[in-house]
Amino acid sequence: ITRALFQEAGLVEKLRFPGVIGCTNGTHIPIIAPSVNEGDYVNRKSFHSINVQIIYDAANIITNVEAKWPGSVHDSQIFRECTLSTKFGHGEFTGYLLGDRGYPCLPYLLTPYSDPEPGPQQRYNLAHCRTRARIEMTIGMLKAWFQCLQRLRVTPERACDIIVACVILHNIATIRGEHCPSEPNISSDPNHEHPDPPTDIQDGRAVRDT
Repeated sequence: ITRALFQEAGLVEKLRFPGVIGCTNGTHIPIIAPSVNEGDYVNRKSFHSINVQIIYDAANIITNVEAKWPGSVHDSQIFRECTLSTKFGHGEFTGYLLGDRGYPCLPYLLTPYSDPEPGPQQRYNLAHCRTRARIEMTIGMLKAWFQCLQRLRVTPERACDIIVACVILHNIATIRGEHCPSEPNISSDPNHEHPDPPTDIQDGRAVRDT
């Protein structure tokens, strides 16, 4: 994640969003109903899933994956409790992550304006949207490579292992320049919706304004 491939790939100049070193999003991987703590795995769309947090760079490489949370857990909680968030909070990385409005706006995790004013705020949101759009392509590529992720018929623990293995193989295939077996769906993930914004303190708003 420290390679800052957005700059290397020229996306900073193209999308006009400097300092970005990754984008984050969640995707729900459907699973069969588990025999233990079944209710914890029912997400807001009423099916059983693992809520997977994915962070990617400009080359469609997945630089970080959190695949251990039941579908009922909010995206913001997954990010708040992941090791990467702690490292950002301690200043171990220079740059920003981009996330949707389901995340808190933090000094190192920038989200869109919910009601942008004309001018700079609208231009910020446009650049934010264009930069984050690639996360949809990355998730689409991952699911195109591995059709098993459409629904895993295993225990939650085994499902998490399979998801991480698929991410590793996705990165290997991407680095080798393998062609995606089918055209990835770059529209919004049908298994993931943007939840209500978190209500905790969002101390990144001054950074976003700057």
